[in-house]
Amino acid sequence: MAAQDTELVGSLVQLMHTLQDLYAETSRPLGLTPQQAHLLCVLLAGPFGMTELSRVMSIERSSLTSMVDRLERRELVERQADPADRRACRIALTPSGTKLADEAHSAYTDRIGELTAGLSPAQRKAVIGAVASVTSDQRLK
Repeated sequence: MAAQDTELVGSLVQLMHTLQDLYAETSRPLGLTPQQAHLLCVLLAGPFGMTELSRVMSIERSSLTSMVDRLERRELVERQADPADRRACRIALTPSGTKLADEAHSAYTDRIGELTAGLSPAQRKAVIGAVASVTSDQRLK
């Protein structure tokens, strides 16, 4: 690996850790683990089936089931019948889950806003372009 590639990879790994730390920092005061906060934020887009949630969150289905069980006991999510498959269920936010998900999302995005406030317009555009290129790469899917 070329030195330039090593520097790029190192920077991306450092960014990933920084963002994970932010998730932990912003979820803890809300009484959530980072993964629980992530799940609630994903569900802001609407109900998801367990298979789709497992894929989106990159976690095993058994781990997801345990997490959903814990959030369901806290009345933050609910299982709903899947209209397309009566054997399956979809996971949806409850009203209190929606409120907490909004708080988690706002806390996280506010912190990212603070971290990026010093970027110039040109730097912002460059970061947006680079992130779009990396995240749209089909080899990652």
